Amino acid sequence: MKIHVDLKENGYDIIMEHGVLANVKDYVDLNRKVMVITDEGVPLEYATSVVAQCAEGYLHVVPQGEDSKSLSVFKEICEDLLEQQFSRKDCIIAIGGGVVGDLSGYVAASYMRGIDFIQIPTTTLSQIDSSIGGKVAINLDEVKNIIGAFYQPKIVIIDPDTLQTLPKRHYINGLIEALKEGLIYDESLFNLFEAGDIYKDLDQIIEKALYVKKDVVEKDEKEQHLRKILNFGHTIGHAIESYYHLSEYLHGECVAFGMLYFIEKEDIKKRVLAIYDKLGIKASAPYDPDTVYGLLCNDKKTAHGSVSIVKVKEIGKAEIQDMKLEEVRVLLKG
Repeated sequence: MKIHVDLKENGYDIIMEHGVLANVKDYVDLNRKVMVITDEGVPLEYATSVVAQCAEGYLHVVPQGEDSKSLSVFKEICEDLLEQQFSRKDCIIAIGGGVVGDLSGYVAASYMRGIDFIQIPTTTLSQIDSSIGGKVAINLDEVKNIIGAFYQPKIVIIDPDTLQTLPKRHYINGLIEALKEGLIYDESLFNLFEAGDIYKDLDQIIEKALYVKKDVVEKDEKEQHLRKILNFGHTIGHAIESYYHLSEYLHGECVAFGMLYFIEKEDIKKRVLAIYDKLGIKASAPYDPDTVYGLLCNDKKTAHGSVSIVKVKEIGKAEIQDMKLEEVRVLLKG
């Protein structure tokens, strides 16, 4: 399957095919210097398979986890590129989840003011969401994605077979982003979660989620308005994630917590909670409201005492509103 993301000069294809990892050379020019970046949690054979297809391939492995989205690891990779004399004609390939993709993309956007960047996501979260759309970033002082850029990949290559090695918790973690996309944009995707089999329907779930992301990004590449709906659940979710030092709860789990604050109709909330039960995830986590509020105030969407939030009043439709920070504080205190 091929989906084209039409962003004019920044447009690119998304290729989704079982077993495509062994044939990356058919879609990417590997006759140049290629830095393959992955982390210790990704099976090493995924990266070495791609390096073996390169005329001049290099491998850089970073520690697993959010701590790798840091200025120090960013600097380490840039120094590696410089030492290997990478030029603007060379490229970076990210193989892994959202951490690897965000980090690698920010390196690619920054090194020599931009070199080619290829995404090969290997988790449900990155295949469904983070590898598409060009948001690349690193964290600072446990504030997520506060340093970053919009930098589109040249191509996204998705091999669903890589999900077979994914722990169940991480598998479910990514599916929450697809559920989010169903809630805000595509009722038929939501219905797959409600009435379908999340394992048998996985390819269809990924495909529908990709079409949501494609459509939204094409209409609003730089998140001036419509693309903000993709932040549904993230405003409070990111703050809870930071509260737990980006470690105890996964990103999707925190988004699941955050979504419930902005679903106003109890019948919709009840249906969402039934899906949470089906996925085996919690609906909330304990936290100190004042601390989470302080972390939320660092969110990129806050300005002049307000924050941009996304509400769902009807499945498949989202509304963007500005909410006073004091109102959010009250919401957090329940």
